[in-house]
Amino acid sequence: MAETAPKKLDLQRRPMPKQEPEVRSQNFDEVALGYTPELAMEEARRCLMCKRPQCVPHCPVEVDIPGFIHCIAEGDFSGGVRILKGKNALPSICGRVCPQEEQCEGSCVLAKRGGTIAIGRLERFLGDWASAQEQQSIDLPTPTGKRVAVIGGGPAGLTVAADLVQLGHEVVIYEALHKMGGVLVYGIPEFRLPKKTVETEVDYLRRLGVEMKPDYIVGKTRTIDSLLEEFDAVFVGAGAGLPWFSEMPGNNLNGVYSANEYLTRINLMKGFSFPKTITPVREHQRVAVIGGGNVAMDCARSALRLGARSTILYRRSRDELPARLEEVENAEEEGVEFSFLTLPTRCVGDDNGWVKGLECIRMELGEPDASGRRSPMPVEGSEYFLPFDAVIHAIGNSPNPLIPATTPDIEIGRKGNIVADEATGKTSKPRVWAGGDVVTGAATVILAMGAGRKAARSIHEYLSNPGSEW
Repeated sequence: MAETAPKKLDLQRRPMPKQEPEVRSQNFDEVALGYTPELAMEEARRCLMCKRPQCVPHCPVEVDIPGFIHCIAEGDFSGGVRILKGKNALPSICGRVCPQEEQCEGSCVLAKRGGTIAIGRLERFLGDWASAQEQQSIDLPTPTGKRVAVIGGGPAGLTVAADLVQLGHEVVIYEALHKMGGVLVYGIPEFRLPKKTVETEVDYLRRLGVEMKPDYIVGKTRTIDSLLEEFDAVFVGAGAGLPWFSEMPGNNLNGVYSANEYLTRINLMKGFSFPKTITPVREHQRVAVIGGGNVAMDCARSALRLGARSTILYRRSRDELPARLEEVENAEEEGVEFSFLTLPTRCVGDDNGWVKGLECIRMELGEPDASGRRSPMPVEGSEYFLPFDAVIHAIGNSPNPLIPATTPDIEIGRKGNIVADEATGKTSKPRVWAGGDVVTGAATVILAMGAGRKAARSIHEYLSNPGSEW
């Protein structure tokens, strides 16, 4: 019997169709247009179908990646959706915003050859394909009679809810904002994650049977202790909505924003559509964004679309930028300017209390710090001034202190985060679990979902055996 010839390596990733930079920089429509079925099948057929795939162990939500890719390669899209949604209820979202290059794709055996499989793009393709089909009936398990309250309708909370409702438990999500999605709707711009996509994924959870209560602030409307009187378990996935500011004079000037405020006005409140929508966004001429992460890219690219000359100020070099390379490249193509090795030291205002610029100092890179990045050091005598009429701080967030303040018997970390077991999400308070940014601080959507998956598994084990030790 003749041996099967080894599969020839195809190292050429199929490119993602995108709007041209000069066009997309003038609108808030999605930049990446998605694979066609033909492109998706071509990309899927590049997969080597490894006997010991390294991509799966590096997926925080444990998706059977080779399984759904094989289905795409065979043209069995519905089979791929079943495999994918068996582990991930939000594939269209993850396919767009998950940093696959650091996780599943980064572990692909083709990574060393520079031709990793575009796992995220294929995930997005299947999620979007499923959304475009007629709604199918959903088989739900027999109800267990157990009830779980989920605080926060972001990625962690949505994942917990999806997992538990499919195990037969009744789930109610309490969300402080008027729309479900958390950071997915207030933090990530339309051109990177269309809100219609989020609404479609959330609607899928509603059809699974998840009850959702927006405009409900746990800690104000009701406390965790009050919820525990009605529910068998509580999961806290309230995110990290308390913004950080660089410690420098002048932050109280008009025209100085946190990334949270700036992006919420644009994304959740659709400020870019004013006056069609009721929330205005001031149209600035020159906008400075302090920071180098994905949020900084989102702010700078949004400001550009609103007509500003947009500049990112980062105290290290381009090589140390923490943002996804894809987002950096998109920003550069669209015309966002970068001022590297720059540290703002003071916001300067005019006589009317509006910011008119930043005093800055040049930096140089020293030895690597605890993060592995080279530490920036100020260059003596290199102070200079840059004119701006808006400054946006995009340097991170902490959990809102409201829940810790109204739940005194839950352990809190030094940065205001809820302390929870990494493997289970259990907190120090019986029958209360937590996960996502409220535990880790600001991180990625997929890591929050991974924490939700672990917590859901632990909650289900507890509800199945409530007499077990905490």
